[in-house]
Amino acid sequence: MNLRLHNSLSRRVEDFVPQDPNRVTLYCCGPTVYNYVHIGNARPAVVFALLARLLRRHYPGVVYARNITDVDDKINTAAREAGVSIGTVTDRYAAAYRDDMARLGVDPPDVEPHATTHIPQIIAMCERLIAGGHAYAAEDHVLFDVSSYADYGHLSGRSLDDMIAGARVEVAPYKKNPADFVLWKPSSDDLPGWDSPWGRGRPGWHIECSAMSETHLGETIDIHAGGVDLQFPHHENEIAQSTCAHGGKIFARYWLHNGMLTLEGRKMSKSVGNTLVLHELLDLFPAEVLRFVLLKAHYRQPLDWSEAALNQARATLDGWYGVLRDLATVDTAAEASVPETFEAALLDDLNTPDAFAILAGLADTARRSAGTAEASQAKAQLLAAAGLVGLLRLEPEAWFKQAAAGTEIDAEKVEALIAQRNAARAARDFARADAVRAELTALGVTIEDGAQGTRWRVTRP
Repeated sequence: MNLRLHNSLSRRVEDFVPQDPNRVTLYCCGPTVYNYVHIGNARPAVVFALLARLLRRHYPGVVYARNITDVDDKINTAAREAGVSIGTVTDRYAAAYRDDMARLGVDPPDVEPHATTHIPQIIAMCERLIAGGHAYAAEDHVLFDVSSYADYGHLSGRSLDDMIAGARVEVAPYKKNPADFVLWKPSSDDLPGWDSPWGRGRPGWHIECSAMSETHLGETIDIHAGGVDLQFPHHENEIAQSTCAHGGKIFARYWLHNGMLTLEGRKMSKSVGNTLVLHELLDLFPAEVLRFVLLKAHYRQPLDWSEAALNQARATLDGWYGVLRDLATVDTAAEASVPETFEAALLDDLNTPDAFAILAGLADTARRSAGTAEASQAKAQLLAAAGLVGLLRLEPEAWFKQAAAGTEIDAEKVEALIAQRNAARAARDFARADAVRAELTALGVTIEDGAQGTRWRVTRP
């Protein structure tokens, strides 16, 4: 089975052939840490960590880097409004981001470079670009000269005129071309800054990723990933400055972009106030419900976030965990491998819709196998496949009894009420039994009477 990926640069699905099978390199653009991230920021982290996990199954060495942008004008504004230092803001929200990713079941990257710890590399790259005639200093700024790079616009498929017309570019008298972008800019005394040949200043956004990628992964990397909203200008600018700084070498051989999130059919945007903060969602819903929704659609397609999608995800996971609960006494000591059909779907450009359909089939097979000799293998295959995509990680009883992410309902109270109901039923006091059931329902608990006694589960987050 070969991995195939849609390369945004060629606009087609291609066989993935790493430049060095013993050291596959993957870089994903991470967050700018000035506040809690929203659910849209979680999609690339979830998707491309899954890609890294898949790569590790097929290559002996994988280096996955996901950066932290900790110098930015939005950070400066947040620090000023809070009356604290820049570092206080970035440390807090970088830690919150790592915690949120861990709760979502996102594997940490091998390397997590911070922009502020790569200032010497950023300055050195600026100097190389100036020396090569691809950048120039003007009024304490350093700017990239887009006219010096003939392939500028190839990734996004836009002409230079279109990019200038469609982009919010700063009109400044020191620019040779309106599309020229900032590599270094001056800092006043109240802003973070570092000494440089052009005066005290700070880096532009785009140069940070190029310098961090070069430092940890090399001049040419295998895969560069991120949201489709970064394709232009961020990734376009990364290609230009990295290619020119490295004497024309290819910067990234494969470019992967995930689709954007909409909310109930509308574009999710901070400007319209309809973003959903991931930190808050994780306190309201089980993390696997969020992860399921983020992975259910193909990563390249837009994803509509809705209450219906959350409810469907919870219902599906309830069904799969129900299968595991029914097979709780079945031993899976012999570890099963991930079914080939399931992994083949993921190797086909991370086709999670097909993979989830196969996962549903594995759950059905395991359900039908209850009480048979095949139950152990069926359960093991279901767990192996689900584990690869970060699902079914909890014990079934823990899943059904969680009131929200990381919390549990008062189990002793529920068990006491169930005991009262069973006693009332035994005494044929059905009015009392119904009243207790209503009390349990009010707590968000559903009970199920069966051969194994009365089971209960939480039916709302």
